[in-house]
Amino acid sequence: MRTEAIDPPGVTWLRVSPRYLTVRLVGWALGNLAAVALLSLPLILVLNRAWTWPPLWLAVAVPAAAFLLALWRLVLIPRQVQSIGYAEREDDLLIRRGIFFQRTLVVPYGRMQYVDIGAGPVERGLGLCTVKLHTASAGTSAEIPGLPAAEGARLREQLSARGEARLAGL
Repeated sequence: MRTEAIDPPGVTWLRVSPRYLTVRLVGWALGNLAAVALLSLPLILVLNRAWTWPPLWLAVAVPAAAFLLALWRLVLIPRQVQSIGYAEREDDLLIRRGIFFQRTLVVPYGRMQYVDIGAGPVERGLGLCTVKLHTASAGTSAEIPGLPAAEGARLREQLSARGEARLAGL
């Protein structure tokens, strides 16, 4: 079900690169591998009789629950990536994300202080970047991850130019 609050009429959403899914999956794999390995240490120590506590059922249940939670997050990641979008309008930029808890952020061009572009090692390897928008409000941080590097550079220049024009009152 679509609502006008999340999907304003007449807005054509531009989506992030499908290669961003790889970035998210690499982060998921590294984070969950470390978490499940760490949570499995008590199980290994109990099985080797180095520890007598926790009980075996608890030593098995904790890493198993972490593993099931990791699998649930794995199922959600493709849909989360598909939900990210942005749209440039006359006076503002819209950024959309979320599948369960959807969110649309409106950033007026006149409120932008600076536009930052960055890329981690996996993003660089895939030719992607993240555009971050900074406003005067400390609570407002907007970012568009998973953009192709050329689109990120274009968007940075476009947003900077529009922000300067609105700030100058042109």
